[in-house]
Amino acid sequence: MLLTSLILLLALLAAALPVAAALGTLGLLLDQIYSSMPLTLALGEVAWSSSKDFLLVSIPMFVLLGEILLRAGVAERMYDAMVKWLSWMPGGLMHSNIGACAIFAATSGSSVATAATVGTVALPLVEKHGYSERLFLGTLAAGGTLGILIPPSINIIIYAVLTDTSIPRLYLAGIIPGLGMALLFILMVAAFCMAKPALGGKPMSATWAERIRSLVHLVPPLGIFLVVVGSIYAGLATPTEAASLGVVAALGLAWAFGKLSFAMMKEVLENTMRTTAMVMLIIIAAYFLNFVISAIGLTTMLTDYIAGLGLSKFEMLVAVVIFYLLLGCFMETLSMMITTIPIVAPVMFGLGFDPVWFGVVLVILIEMALITPPVGLNLFVVQSLRSRGSLNDVIAGSVPFVGVMIVMILLLGLFPAIALWLPGLFG
Repeated sequence: MLLTSLILLLALLAAALPVAAALGTLGLLLDQIYSSMPLTLALGEVAWSSSKDFLLVSIPMFVLLGEILLRAGVAERMYDAMVKWLSWMPGGLMHSNIGACAIFAATSGSSVATAATVGTVALPLVEKHGYSERLFLGTLAAGGTLGILIPPSINIIIYAVLTDTSIPRLYLAGIIPGLGMALLFILMVAAFCMAKPALGGKPMSATWAERIRSLVHLVPPLGIFLVVVGSIYAGLATPTEAASLGVVAALGLAWAFGKLSFAMMKEVLENTMRTTAMVMLIIIAAYFLNFVISAIGLTTMLTDYIAGLGLSKFEMLVAVVIFYLLLGCFMETLSMMITTIPIVAPVMFGLGFDPVWFGVVLVILIEMALITPPVGLNLFVVQSLRSRGSLNDVIAGSVPFVGVMIVMILLLGLFPAIALWLPGLFG
């Protein structure tokens, strides 16, 4: 039954069907093959129950927030400040890419929005300053993945909904690993550029006076972060309400920068509706597929089989890492989360893994899927911003960052307090 499901899923994805259509079709096929009753009669109820959760309203809010910031000119000012502060190190602007991605991640909640926004500003500078294009592209694709780990994060919200885990605790747990991974990215780029200076392009410098003046450009994104995340921890707003407050603050920034207009809002709303429709369709299709595989007994069989292997906690963690590394090569991240978490999470919790800690580890594994071919979404986002070259350049530049993510998972396994210290501090 499992082999049939995998073969059918891979065949549907290989046929270039949209992810939502592939998941929905797989559910229909498994219903016809294995179910003794017409499970399709429950499709309406599944669609309604999977889309009416109040927390899911935060998804279009965070998408809208990112779209407004993208067009409000915040990214250009923020990137300029990062150039002033970070470009003196070996690797120059590549550190600015990672730093800007980390800060923008703290406002948008989306990996794609982070990679697209910073990439739009940074890519024209590759040739001008003589950088290794592959490594430069890798910093944008990998830096963009920080958008789903550093709060606020859409993927963390989905994990919380699927596992009934506290969103505020998950947000706190993602801060130190997210910033730590950004630091590891920077250290790796610096090491590469010290070993081979030609990778780092022409050195850049700025006076301390210029750096101090540039700090004003970091105030808007950090202000958005405080509005969104601060209102949650202060107990003033739910995650959905906090996202709405962030939208209001972003509109204020767009007005202050002279970017707010009817044409701009029309484009923002169209893109938000398009992205939200895609996300919600994937959620509905994946929930239907989960309903079908549960009804035909596949979930229980698979869970019992995994539990019966008698693996230790560490061995199971290694198996899960390998599983997501392989699966990330074939599935889009959102659908991968929704289809696998209901199966994997109960097994991991049963072995004694903390749901908050495992949420951080899982999000990092999902980040890897964003930069592993052939369906790594951030690879295509960064490539779409270029006017030349092939996707292979982006893939080659991103590979070293996958190794850094594995190192971070190893550190989390050895020192769980990296993720759990902040949630424990705030109770």
